[in-house]
Amino acid sequence: MHTQVAILGGGPAGLLLAHLLHRQGVDSVVLERHPRDYVEQRIRAGVLEQGTVDLLIQAGVGERMQREGLRHEGIELLVDGRRHRIDLREYTDGSGVMVYGQHEVVKDLIAARLDSGAPLLFQARATRLEGLDGVAPRVHFEHEGQARTLDCDYVIGCDGFHGISRASVPDGVFTVFERIYPFAWLGVLADAAPANEELIYAHHPNGFALFSMRSPQITRLYLQCDPDEDLAQWPDERIWEELETRLSCNDGWRLNRGRILHKSVTPMRSFVTEPMQYGRLFLAGDAAHIVPPTGAKGMNLAVSDVRALALALQARYRDGDGDALAAYSRDCIKRVWRAEHFSWWMTSMLHRDEANTPFMDRLQRSQLDYVIDSPAATRTLAENYVGLPWR
Repeated sequence: MHTQVAILGGGPAGLLLAHLLHRQGVDSVVLERHPRDYVEQRIRAGVLEQGTVDLLIQAGVGERMQREGLRHEGIELLVDGRRHRIDLREYTDGSGVMVYGQHEVVKDLIAARLDSGAPLLFQARATRLEGLDGVAPRVHFEHEGQARTLDCDYVIGCDGFHGISRASVPDGVFTVFERIYPFAWLGVLADAAPANEELIYAHHPNGFALFSMRSPQITRLYLQCDPDEDLAQWPDERIWEELETRLSCNDGWRLNRGRILHKSVTPMRSFVTEPMQYGRLFLAGDAAHIVPPTGAKGMNLAVSDVRALALALQARYRDGDGDALAAYSRDCIKRVWRAEHFSWWMTSMLHRDEANTPFMDRLQRSQLDYVIDSPAATRTLAENYVGLPWR
């Protein structure tokens, strides 16, 4: 096989890049190691920044999102039983976010890819990359029980934190920055109508909690827990009791209970690889950076990466101009670190850290009060939450 761009990973980053390139007349092949039903059912975050929403609409894959997604123009901070609303629209000249599950975005992108007739191979596992530092990269992969090769001009690694792309680069090329957090999120999907129209971020002595939703019928909820938490120790009743404790409000608001459909524990880390490219390999999304989920930045940052890549590859093939490709990492990394800082800041401000001294606890509370009371601090949160403008 031969193509112009080989894309490793059929998640939102790889699929969106392939779609953008197809619209520009650039050929690509997408290799996804998992089956289609696994990819379409993989539960991930679902808060889309304003820029992500706009790009999906402009790219012609936002019709179902506009019809079924939940537009939000505010979020709430819950502290000491009191809810404080952050009006995103007021502080960002009209911007907001869209609650629309990542797996729903993936379904839309898969449908668009299949409709185009362009190659999308499921259960295609890349086994080796060669020629990344030359002019003719080659991807070795397995598909339908056969060993195959894919020759290309460029390889794009959208294959996640544990993928083969970053691991194929020689030692010493990348500098890695990482922070492992001493807590995780226990997340549940509940068959219950959301009891509030906007997300609620709760600071509580027992630990952080988040009220969210996936649809008018499904509530998404999170509890701060230990990274090695045993889900067997969390029967449904215990989960609901702890959620109601941490999300209790003095205005009488209460959760709607329902059958819990899914449970999982998500460890939390911050991770950045610099640079995000090597030779003819370019990393995007989780292959290059991980953020804690508190700031709702993971998929949005991946979208920003592939938007930049699509523009750079268009310039390369349409105009013969490779400057944007050469500058890809330099141009993306500033936004990456902004998202890393915002996610770390939200995480540090809202979670209970048992290693904190009383002094640090007081500083944490002071930061929360400042965000609630100061229009300048509120604007900072709102601007970052809806997503800063792209260059």
